[in-house]
Amino acid sequence: MESSAPKRWKRYLAVVTERLGIPFVSVLIAIAIASVIIWAAGFDPVAAFSALWKGAFGSGRQIGETMLRSTPLMFTGLAVAYGFRAGLFNIGAEGQLFMGGLAAAYLGIVLAGLPQPLNIIIMLVAAALVGAAWAFIPALLKAKVGAHEVITTMMFTYIARYLVSWLVTGPLKAEGQIPQTKALPTESTLPRLDEMFAFLPDSRVHLGFIIAIVLAVVVWWILKYTTLGYESRAVGYNPWASETSGISVSMTTIKALCISGAFAGLAGATEVMGVHGRLFDQFSSGFGFTGIAVALLAKNNPLGVIFAAILFGALSAGSGTMQLLADVPSKLIFIIQALIIFLVAAEQLAKWLIGWTQKEEAIEHA
Repeated sequence: MESSAPKRWKRYLAVVTERLGIPFVSVLIAIAIASVIIWAAGFDPVAAFSALWKGAFGSGRQIGETMLRSTPLMFTGLAVAYGFRAGLFNIGAEGQLFMGGLAAAYLGIVLAGLPQPLNIIIMLVAAALVGAAWAFIPALLKAKVGAHEVITTMMFTYIARYLVSWLVTGPLKAEGQIPQTKALPTESTLPRLDEMFAFLPDSRVHLGFIIAIVLAVVVWWILKYTTLGYESRAVGYNPWASETSGISVSMTTIKALCISGAFAGLAGATEVMGVHGRLFDQFSSGFGFTGIAVALLAKNNPLGVIFAAILFGALSAGSGTMQLLADVPSKLIFIIQALIIFLVAAEQLAKWLIGWTQKEEAIEHA
């Protein structure tokens, strides 16, 4: 008779294989379908993906560019994934990102003259708090009156984007024709990693990349080993059972959505402090929405978010080289991203259908 320990290990390995294998296979299938599309359009798929790889990982500078583009996606991926773990769909990470960037741009000017480490800490903490505050009202509406967070967070995204647009063209506008704020002083910017690592020559990647990775590990630990994480996971699995066991669903909802907003706020701050050095209209190219795809591919695992964000960052960084060397339109990258999302979502749909079928069979045999 087989002991319980080997059985537990087999179940554990099966779960790990499923969680790692399905996203990996989804990416491979997406690449295969994209290759067929490239070939049907009259281009060489091998040359296209070779150029894509070269543009993403071909040299230290390209690796740095991939890291740079994956940084905001790690933050927004964590934001969406944390919300998902609590059963919440924070589709408003883009708006929270804008507000975090606004807080960083404003404080970067106000705090000019302080030591750089102190300045960076204050700006990042403030951006996280502002992002959390921007998610607080949708969280309160969800907890108290049941207003769906998809609607409320999306509406707050529009408010945030137009508020930032008004500020950079009015009260906070710097001199000149371009709608943007004043440039941040050096002590208000994030150090670049090429100053620390020789293998990243002339790279734009900044300290935010390391902060995002550390934060992902911390979030994984919180979800797995703390009461806060347990309550979030429990409410995500079954809010009614959680309420019965003594967990406040409303408070957990508010905390989870505010924490999610804080991560998104950090995404905006690191873009302002590490990439642009100022705030301007439309400084985000949809990082909040791409974070949804990152979280889905990572299956809401904070550690998986790191690798999913790097994948999407590589696709973004290599698209220009693919167009330049293989003459393949860079818009193809959006097709690959859409295919990945579709395949991951289709896997979840299949699981739901299997579970629903089994439930119906159980009812019939009852």
